[in-house]
Amino acid sequence: MRDTTEARREIIQTCLWMREQGLVYGTRGNVSARLDDGNILITPSKVPYEEMRPEDLVVLTPDGSTVSGTRLSTSERELHRGILNARKDVGAIIHTHSPFAMAAAARNEDVPVISEEMCQLIGGPIPLTKAFVPSHEHVKLGRMTVDSLTPANALLIRNHGPICFGRTLAEARVCCQIVEKSCLIYLQLLASGGLQTIADEYVAAGRDYYLNGYGKT
Repeated sequence: MRDTTEARREIIQTCLWMREQGLVYGTRGNVSARLDDGNILITPSKVPYEEMRPEDLVVLTPDGSTVSGTRLSTSERELHRGILNARKDVGAIIHTHSPFAMAAAARNEDVPVISEEMCQLIGGPIPLTKAFVPSHEHVKLGRMTVDSLTPANALLIRNHGPICFGRTLAEARVCCQIVEKSCLIYLQLLASGGLQTIADEYVAAGRDYYLNGYGKT
């Protein structure tokens, strides 16, 4: 992504979209995108989405130093920076506090693959971070998140909420929707007494189809 006014507006629109979708309340979510020069364009801390302007966004280097911006970047910058450094296939990240994903994050297990949508958009089970870390311990929270990463395009931060990835912001937004829907279905299946998961080979095939065949066959 190039650092343009339009790119910054897309991030702001994504913040407003999160709230419209019921995925966040207040300013309890944050968004970032990888820039073409390797730096990170990220939302500021504690700025109401409806008041956010393109110039409020912050540019960070991969090591977390501020390149430009007069605002303080989101306090959860370490989540974004760590994932973008670890996953070169990721171009955008959205962190929400959506209710069903938060409920699943309060359990003690990954969310298994229970739908074709999960195969294609997420690419595997939704992992749960290994331990709870208080939000104010920013660096430790970032490290715990990175240590819990898998090739999947989403992660549940234990007792906190989901973080979703994509090659683009558009893809990350769809991932947010699939994660919330999948967590809802998962919790309903547990309440009903059972569920049927999808075998790893079909998960891999579904993800490969989405990346390499969808729209071409």
